[in-house]
Amino acid sequence: MGSRFVVTGGGTGGHVFPGLAVARLLREGGDEVTFLGTREGLEAKLAPDAGFAIDFVRIGGLNRVGLLQQSRTLWQLPASVLKAHAVLRKRGADAVFSTGGYVAGPVMLASLLARVPLVVMEPNAMPGLTNRSLGRFVYRALLGFEAARRWFPEGRVEVTGMPVRREFFEVPPKRAPAEGESFTVLITGGSRGARTLNRASRESWELFRRAGSPVRIIHQSGSRVEAGEAEHLRLALEFAATGLNGEVLPFLPDMAARFAEADLIVGRAGAGSVAEIAAAGMPALLVPLPFAADDHQRKNAEALVEAGAAIMTLDNQMNGACLFEHVERLRKEPGVLEEMRRRVRRFAKPGAAERAAEVLKEAVDRHTKP
Repeated sequence: MGSRFVVTGGGTGGHVFPGLAVARLLREGGDEVTFLGTREGLEAKLAPDAGFAIDFVRIGGLNRVGLLQQSRTLWQLPASVLKAHAVLRKRGADAVFSTGGYVAGPVMLASLLARVPLVVMEPNAMPGLTNRSLGRFVYRALLGFEAARRWFPEGRVEVTGMPVRREFFEVPPKRAPAEGESFTVLITGGSRGARTLNRASRESWELFRRAGSPVRIIHQSGSRVEAGEAEHLRLALEFAATGLNGEVLPFLPDMAARFAEADLIVGRAGAGSVAEIAAAGMPALLVPLPFAADDHQRKNAEALVEAGAAIMTLDNQMNGACLFEHVERLRKEPGVLEEMRRRVRRFAKPGAAERAAEVLKEAVDRHTKP
């Protein structure tokens, strides 16, 4: 009989997709895997869609949120820990795998109280608040960046890279288009979209049209609704009116396939996005989210920029003109694009999901030995 694992982490795709990558491997090996998240997070949809059962707790954020939200989260925390503890007992969890997000805090505390081995994935160069606080108690910390090592006990940490779905490693290399050939730009603010990127993309359309640039724009805008109007519908109508080649969609379910079409990625610098870009060997213009906890997105982007593997523009500098200028410069410099492709692959860790699954099984074996 296989072991029983609980995977926690959520809110955004950057937390959920790595957990799914590891969960699929464990399931293929005959183990039982369930998820523990929040009803508001993306895990509530993605885990069941992938065939995994999911339990829920109620919890919000603590870091970089307002005083009201902090108070609400602290009030919810004891009940959330107790609920998570009950779920671990109900599921008979042999080990817990955490990929971060709001829900990770109470689940990690519950696993420690229940004496269930805890393996955490810390994907960022700067660990999140929960991992910094509880890191010394984990069975193993699996890191995305070497810079995060100092926050965890020596001997219980290794740099594995971020678990990434196989499809990204299978994206075939693409020749940079010659001058005048169609140049595909994939703009994505992540599973929830990004206002700054939506605005900059919209402002750039007329500039590309006037320049007669042979760009094709694929834009994942998110599904935000404002004043009763879905933003992606408004953007899609406005884009169609420009006559430019491309499309605006709220969500791209097969992102790896979209990467295969693209010549340049424009997006945030969350750990999941950076790992997928590295796995697929994609040139990228990174625009770090300025409000990310501990400014970890900027640190992620800087790691690639310092290696010549990407370029970066700060959020407050990104607008339509900036986007247009970067795209046009890179479009006309295929050698730069090829060099970025070569250098970013150095950050790819193709065995990260497999290693995470191995560590989880090892944790169970050691914990159950008499």
